[in-house]
Amino acid sequence: MPERETLIPADRRKRIQEIIQQKGVVKVAELSRLFGVSELTIRRDLDILERKDILERTHGGAVYNQRMRIEPLYEQKSRIHRKEKEAIGIATAQLIEDGDTLLINSGSTTREVIKYLKTRKVRIITSNMSALFEASDSNIELIFIGGYYRRQSNSLVGNLASLSLQQVYGSKAIIGVDGISIKYGLTTPIMEEADIARQMIERTPGPVIVVADHSKIGVVSNFITAPLDKVDILITDDKIDEGYKNDLEREGIRVIVARVNL
Repeated sequence: MPERETLIPADRRKRIQEIIQQKGVVKVAELSRLFGVSELTIRRDLDILERKDILERTHGGAVYNQRMRIEPLYEQKSRIHRKEKEAIGIATAQLIEDGDTLLINSGSTTREVIKYLKTRKVRIITSNMSALFEASDSNIELIFIGGYYRRQSNSLVGNLASLSLQQVYGSKAIIGVDGISIKYGLTTPIMEEADIARQMIERTPGPVIVVADHSKIGVVSNFITAPLDKVDILITDDKIDEGYKNDLEREGIRVIVARVNL
């Protein structure tokens, strides 16, 4: 039922905020019909809400500016969006060539990538301890960067890990993230994890590939891994908002959408 113009602007913006918090994504045209006001009025509303850091504008709409302040445990993350992560892993493996040296950070999505590289003759340099299980009985030459073990992320971080990365270069980097935003770039809730991922990006002369399911799009966390201009390719699933995908492509990022088989 359309919410015709009985609302004052402040109340209308409050309703828009409630809608985007519920849906995650809104379109200008849909809001215009819902409230019975012009698209220009809705764009102004969205501009005001963006200045309040509530949402992030996209071409034709907006995405809710989600915040991740607390790191979920690795076991929890690995159970969420498993089909999407599997599809992303398959799609990413298709970009990898025999002879590549890959710098791969922690995460349940990067674990799926490693799983689908078993038949490739590649070298993986990683902080992701799941690689020990996924790369067994494979053609992969596996190198761990050392450092201290973080149970929360099932990964290796710290000064020894950083020193190891200073001795290598990758032909490609495959980076998992907790959030990717046009406005804020790549972010994570843990400083040590951000440091490792940032160094992997810096030590890669070749393409930087970010792997992230749709739930990470528009999410912002506490620590910056890298600005968006460091990303060459984003591989995500088919639930990504089309407007946000187009905006990422306008930023010069190649977006590959992995189709999920349900």
